[in-house]
Amino acid sequence: MKFGYLSSNTAEGIRPDTLAVELEDRGFDSVWMPEHSHIPTSRATPYPAGGDLPETYWRMMDPFVSLSLAAAATESITLCTGVCLLLEHDLLDLACSVATLDHLSGGRVRMGVGVGWNEEEFVNHRPDVPFKQRYSAMEERVAALRVAWTDEEASFAGKWDNFTESWVYPKPAQGSVPIALGNAGPVGIAHAARYADEWCPIDASMLNDGRKPDVAGAIDLFRQLATDNGRNAEVIPISIFLLDVRPDRVERYAEMGVDQVVLGPPTMHQHTADDTRRHLDEMRDLVERLGG
Repeated sequence: MKFGYLSSNTAEGIRPDTLAVELEDRGFDSVWMPEHSHIPTSRATPYPAGGDLPETYWRMMDPFVSLSLAAAATESITLCTGVCLLLEHDLLDLACSVATLDHLSGGRVRMGVGVGWNEEEFVNHRPDVPFKQRYSAMEERVAALRVAWTDEEASFAGKWDNFTESWVYPKPAQGSVPIALGNAGPVGIAHAARYADEWCPIDASMLNDGRKPDVAGAIDLFRQLATDNGRNAEVIPISIFLLDVRPDRVERYAEMGVDQVVLGPPTMHQHTADDTRRHLDEMRDLVERLGG
């Protein structure tokens, strides 16, 4: 079992370079930076977890700048977005930013992506894409990024993403950057099973084909759909975000063949660098016992 850590990545919390060093020293395999460019104050879209939206959601720093600092301070930890709202970016700027980070870090980037849940945030970025069609737009965006990263003279013609034949550099050190889809419901699982390099859902959001909360059922559905798409489901990594850190759940997920558990921060509300260090110390035994 591998272990990752999800940072809240706010300016008031632990610095991303400091966090990455602390994680690497404690045996973590990856660090994940979330993304919300802004949260409209109208709050028309309810928080998916229920209740009030934690303040950290509108205080997040840019994930790519933070991962760049983490890369410079470390040697081996994998640098992940958790998750990048990839439709809220210009396509070619995003391709260049991610490839630059991968090149400078020596090929350590994994790009966790999602479509987002906040409709008014999405509309501020992409009034051209109907919110209900964001999954289709995400699939097209992933295909366009892969073309930009791999083709020497790249071009793409889609419904929402288009660019003429161009030199798009730098190229990722890995050849391309692995895409991990974070969607956890049946529609999102179907997308991940069809074209993702990795699947990275939140355990509390994982639904079976009957749309009931069910981690094991969601994993079974993912693997069956991947097989139906002619893929070897056993070699597609699964990383599960576990925001409520409980050792018994980690052990159960390991038995299910989950490759990595991404442990959540001490709280989704504001917390200090010292809070984070104490939280990491509390998880040390779990990582040492089950990691490797």
